[in-house]
Amino acid sequence: MSNEIAKASDAVAGGLVAGTRHTETAKATGRFRMECYDKDGLLKWSAESQNLVVNVGLQYMAGTALTSTTQITTWYIGLYGAGASNTPAAGDTMSSHAGWTEVTPYSGSRPSATFAAATNANPSVVTNSASPASFSINATQTVGGAFLVSNSTAGGSTGTLFSAADFQSPGDRSVVSGDTLNVTYTFSLAG
Repeated sequence: MSNEIAKASDAVAGGLVAGTRHTETAKATGRFRMECYDKDGLLKWSAESQNLVVNVGLQYMAGTALTSTTQITTWYIGLYGAGASNTPAAGDTMSSHAGWTEVTPYSGSRPSATFAAATNANPSVVTNSASPASFSINATQTVGGAFLVSNSTAGGSTGTLFSAADFQSPGDRSVVSGDTLNVTYTFSLAG
């Protein structure tokens, strides 16, 4: 009689590696450009600076795009004064912006920013370059920056503050009575 011994063994090893994590970010940026012309229409100076889209501006964008936040259809450009402390902060609102003070060397309301339709590209761009906001200057003043807001009242403290830019580089600029200050705002949203 013979004994046969058989041994069977199977080994299975397997694994799944899923590296399909996809991260998408959006970046909101903008630039203010100012051009100051004297009473004879000659360019005195120009300044351009990157802006800060403040927290309430970011909240407005997200709320308008994805929830029921009411769309603001008209925006206005304001000016703020000189000084090294005139720096916008993420938490700024129109009722509370300790880093800067609005100046109004013009009469009437803040001029509106008339934007063209957003481009269909990445980045998507909105600008008022075809129709800059124009200030007819009637007083001597130093301008240190600009901001975009939903309220037209010059010196007013209500409305949605969208963004602000400081002109520390190239620096504060002077305007005098008779000058015209044209301001262009360009906003980009990239994904």
